Amino acid sequence: MSEMTADAAARSDDARRACFGDVYRGRRVLLTGHTGFKGSWLALWLEELGAEVYGYALPASTEPSHFALLGLRMHSELGDIRDAERLRRFVAEVRPDLVFHLAAQPLVRLSYQQPIETFTTNVIGTLEVYEACRAVGSVRAIVSITTDKVYENREWVWGYRENDSLGGHDPYSASKACADLASASYRLSFWPPERHGRSHRTLLCTARAGNVIGGGDWALDRLVPDLMRAAATGVEAVVRNPGATRPWQHVLEPLSGYLLLGQRLWEGRTDLARAFNFGPAVEGVLSVEALVQAIAGTWPALRYRVEPPADAPHEAGMLTLDCSLARSALDWRPVWDGAPSFMYTAAWYQAFQERGEVISRQQLAAYVAQARAHGLTWTKAQA
Repeated sequence: MSEMTADAAARSDDARRACFGDVYRGRRVLLTGHTGFKGSWLALWLEELGAEVYGYALPASTEPSHFALLGLRMHSELGDIRDAERLRRFVAEVRPDLVFHLAAQPLVRLSYQQPIETFTTNVIGTLEVYEACRAVGSVRAIVSITTDKVYENREWVWGYRENDSLGGHDPYSASKACADLASASYRLSFWPPERHGRSHRTLLCTARAGNVIGGGDWALDRLVPDLMRAAATGVEAVVRNPGATRPWQHVLEPLSGYLLLGQRLWEGRTDLARAFNFGPAVEGVLSVEALVQAIAGTWPALRYRVEPPADAPHEAGMLTLDCSLARSALDWRPVWDGAPSFMYTAAWYQAFQERGEVISRQQLAAYVAQARAHGLTWTKAQA
């Protein structure tokens, strides 16, 4: 990517801040889980949009850490979302306008080792966030992040829709399904959309995203970070479940959906206080081995072998999402579907490994520019 002039960089900054109806500029936004992979990218984007960002999360669990490398200006508070007193005190001090709840125990295989911590973090922790929001009274929009794995997996080939049955075989999936059900209960019990503007002014939605890839993820026991570590160190990566099919998408794709939901809830769209899927089109629905081959095509240093472990815990074989609701109700569409998501992911790690560069801001600018070229709704300053 060529260097931008100062004027071009200023125009690029203005363009990013003008997105999402410009509702984030100057707003106080609480982001839980900001030290994680997806949370750090969202924190970066919120800062670019001109928001006052306040993060609450455990310390980053990896070294290096994408959040630390970004050097953001936001206020970062380290704490556990299950620590009710500390969380409520922090939220009361911040008095946020909008909340994005991402803090979670996000790993399937770790959930088998730590099932109680997984359930308490993902379910009780979520309710503690809601209770803190109820107590402060300033919050107008809450976007709570769950996962595509909340659905009762029937191994069928078509995508799950938001009104399909929830379930979960492994502790992670089941805990996130519980969190989704608990969110619906809080929405109906305390923030009913039909009483918005009368008995309350808070709107809550949940967002279920597919498998997310992108630069800056170093989590253990996750496919793309394992591949990137192998490529960077010259060792052979081990692929344990080559036939599993997932909806792969670049991290910026669901984040654009979350931000669009936050905008619409802030604007009072009561019909959007519900659950939404965010996933790729057909180009991004690939088997694990097909994904590995696609990434290897952009970074030749990547070598791998298929070696399914004999004692592997259960993982879903086929999982895809139907995102028709997001397209029809939000006019949301992917930007980097399929091959571009793999290219930008590999390019990020190559830049970091070979030149020590963190190119997250450049990639965010490229993503927004391409979304604007495609005329996507969220790139406009006004709705």
